[in-house]
Amino acid sequence: MASSSQEKVSFENVEAADSDHIGNATKGAVVGSGALAADDFGFSPAEQRKIIRQVDRRLVLTVGAMYCISLMDRTNLGAANIAGMGVDLVLIENRYSIVSLVFFITYVLFQPPSTVIVRKIGPRIHLAAITILWGSCMIGMGFVNHWGQLAGLRVLLGFLEAGFFPSCVYLLSTWYTRYEVGKRNSVFYLVGCVASAFAGILAYGLMQMAGLAGLNGWRWIFIIEGIITVLLGIAGYWLLVDFPDATRKNWSFLGAREREWVCARVNADRGDVKPQPFSLAKYLRAGMDIKVWAYAMIFFNTTTVTYALAYFLPLILTENMGFSIGASQCLVAPPYAFAGIVMFATAWAGDRYRIRGPIVAFNCLLCIIGLPLMGFHSKAAVRYFGVFLVTAGANANVPAAMSYQANNIRGQWKRAFCSATFVSFGGIGGIAGSLVFRNQDKPGYKPGLYACIATTLLTLVIVGLLSLEFRRLNKKADRGEVPLECDSDDTYEPGFRYTY
Repeated sequence: MASSSQEKVSFENVEAADSDHIGNATKGAVVGSGALAADDFGFSPAEQRKIIRQVDRRLVLTVGAMYCISLMDRTNLGAANIAGMGVDLVLIENRYSIVSLVFFITYVLFQPPSTVIVRKIGPRIHLAAITILWGSCMIGMGFVNHWGQLAGLRVLLGFLEAGFFPSCVYLLSTWYTRYEVGKRNSVFYLVGCVASAFAGILAYGLMQMAGLAGLNGWRWIFIIEGIITVLLGIAGYWLLVDFPDATRKNWSFLGAREREWVCARVNADRGDVKPQPFSLAKYLRAGMDIKVWAYAMIFFNTTTVTYALAYFLPLILTENMGFSIGASQCLVAPPYAFAGIVMFATAWAGDRYRIRGPIVAFNCLLCIIGLPLMGFHSKAAVRYFGVFLVTAGANANVPAAMSYQANNIRGQWKRAFCSATFVSFGGIGGIAGSLVFRNQDKPGYKPGLYACIATTLLTLVIVGLLSLEFRRLNKKADRGEVPLECDSDDTYEPGFRYTY
């Protein structure tokens, strides 16, 4: 009930903040001869808001709910480990880190093709199918008897989950104008953040099933969460929507005229609503743009910290701060709840004032303040306060970074390539995050803290350099010296400017 209430409040705030922007987004000529401008459809401002609200509820909440269970499934190892998995499967030396790490090998390798596949077969089939399959994999984890079996299933889980997040990032970026996407990204990730907040409490409750059917409590964590995932995947098949320009018949929640209006307003904003025929050369050509890799590196730095927290926060609370196992499971929730508040507040500010870089930098500063507090202060209460700052800053930067890259690219296939590389680097950050807090460094985990501080500082440097470059290029475009961001058909939108 808590998450449902929070989602309702979030979308009411989104609607209020969008009131003026929706009207502005419908004005202006649409790129492409013969295309209708959004103003030509005759919808009143109230009708326009109603259409966007329908899209919000059908798209953002559905993928958000599916993402929250994805996040729980890939990060529940920490809860299972302190619930007895480490003892039952003899996770000595570096075995726990290996089990955490192998997930990301397939997770990273199989992400680049996912945005092409989802375009070809549609989000409804693609996302629902892989969700059902990885839920089945999760159920299987509850019955393993050797740590090698668990590692093998984690490899399979990485393969199945690889297509989910980049496809969602890509799908969301095609539905909204540039200064609406920040709030939607934050709500999408906010649902996952709420899940992370309560995942520890859920795991603690499932631990109490120890002995039922002769299974230990950690096994029930995997089994019950796997069953929930399968059910959500089945529901997703009926609830998910397609791309705004698609012709596949799963559009019952919008009429033809409303669909055309959605496409027209997005096209008026950036002129790239319809994809060109797929060309591998054009798809890969996006990799020649160094900015694409800069966005990806920002996400790598961000996810290094978020995954380190996801995998090791229960252990840090137990071993470094002296809390009991039950208390540690429950104390994970408040920092993630606080992160949700910071996440939506910064996303609202970013969309309202049309800024991206300063939002990312602000979140980095929260991490830079919080990490030394979490690692080096003598009082456990202050260290726990540091956890709040780090969790908020790192997690709020996930949707902030998503919006940063989405605002500064054009062209559907470049958007697809950028989404894939962006999330792939996030997966590599997951590998780093699963290794930074090493068993031999406990209880202080100082090297891991230094690594998190270093990646956060690097993000600040990259954002600073990008902002200077965006400012320079925008001024040249204003003087008519250089066009910015051609799309997949090598055409430029004269009004496009980078957001910094």
